[in-house]
Amino acid sequence: MQLVVGRIGRPHGVRGEVTVEVRTDDPELRLPVGASIATDPADRGPLVIEGRRWHKGMLLLSLAGVAGRDAADALRGTMLVIDSAEVAPSDDPDEFHDHELIGLTVVTVTGESIGEVTDVLHHGQDLLVVRRDGQDDALIPFVKALVPEVDVEHGRLVVDPPEGLL
Repeated sequence: MQLVVGRIGRPHGVRGEVTVEVRTDDPELRLPVGASIATDPADRGPLVIEGRRWHKGMLLLSLAGVAGRDAADALRGTMLVIDSAEVAPSDDPDEFHDHELIGLTVVTVTGESIGEVTDVLHHGQDLLVVRRDGQDDALIPFVKALVPEVDVEHGRLVVDPPEGLL
């Protein structure tokens, strides 16, 4: 499974640097100088990182073969991806990577089937996107009080939703 670690944004300057919306907790490890990074769409890569720097809180990358603003702009929207096998599991039993949660079956504490986790959103608070049969997707805050059990090994996530959440 591929994990998105960044998304190429607008060009920066005229020499071909690109801005990157970082989507990893460790950009130094995932996007080092010299790395060859796969892309989505795949035909835009792999891209080799020749240089990297931070500018006003934004990651800027120089990529091999990308010279000039037009070449950089042609990469806008490209996702930078790695294989999930490259990500070591966390030592913290209450910490999960998105790819570990996506695909889990969601049930309530009473055993009622709710659906399946299809995405994890990070907007101030982590939200699980749960696809429900014949209904709109549910957004469930990923907090211990509402999600008391996550069993990745058995593909199940237990929720204790307050009235009205679902």
